[in-house]
Amino acid sequence: MKTLTDLSADKMKTDVETDDGTIKLYIVGIGPGSYDMLTVRAINVLEQCDTIVGYQVYTQLIEDYFKGKRYLTTPMRQEAQRCRLAIEEALKERRVAVISSGDAGIYGMAGLMYEVLDEMKTDEGASKIKLEVIAGVTAANGGAAYLGAPLMHDFAIISLSDILTPWELIEKRLTACASADMGIALYNPSSKKRQDYLQKACDILLNVISDTTICGIVENIDREDTSVKVCTLGELRQQSVNMFTTVYIGNSTTKIINGKMVTPRGYINSFNVTYGRAANQYRNVAENE
Repeated sequence: MKTLTDLSADKMKTDVETDDGTIKLYIVGIGPGSYDMLTVRAINVLEQCDTIVGYQVYTQLIEDYFKGKRYLTTPMRQEAQRCRLAIEEALKERRVAVISSGDAGIYGMAGLMYEVLDEMKTDEGASKIKLEVIAGVTAANGGAAYLGAPLMHDFAIISLSDILTPWELIEKRLTACASADMGIALYNPSSKKRQDYLQKACDILLNVISDTTICGIVENIDREDTSVKVCTLGELRQQSVNMFTTVYIGNSTTKIINGKMVTPRGYINSFNVTYGRAANQYRNVAENE
């Protein structure tokens, strides 16, 4: 009997060995950092590709697990060049994967790959490229597992980096989510040039929600030095964070249970109401018999 890994590998071989004239180029989410957080699909794709393109910090996370590959890197803020490099390599009949940390479709390389390929569609051969996105575990749910269950109800993911998004728009989104009593996962909460951005975000949120709102911090998710902290919004404002930290803001129902950050989905209240109605109906029937 074939295992799940065997079946996935068979599918991978079929995908790579297409005979319709197209050239496959994969965009792979590698998860938060450790091998066991890679999906089986991602592992199979990376094993069968001969060239892996990515930001050096991320290629270093997987080099020990996928040996004998050609690793091509570009620095931060050269993402478009990275995409063009991957396309050029694929046109040389290499099996190419572009990697992103977390999920490639969430603040990753997937969208940009589609945009760059669309710009290059008139280039010789580029129209033959067919992109396939391989899902990964994003920081929001990777870190949530360490905290407990902070994302059990509606939530939004917001990046505090204003390199590609104006701060004024980030501020509007923070205010809107807080006003709607939504949970929030904050990506890129701080950097060397943005050391006070988490404090600024907290000040915006404090205009709308209570300073006792339960929050959480997870740094270096699923790596050797992972650290976890549960605190209030008032306390969060004073915390030191970096680009490898994911921050969680609870909603008005979020609470601490045995040291864990938990946002109720509403099951208990719903079941209690349902059970109460059923019990009352049973009593009424019994009394009328």
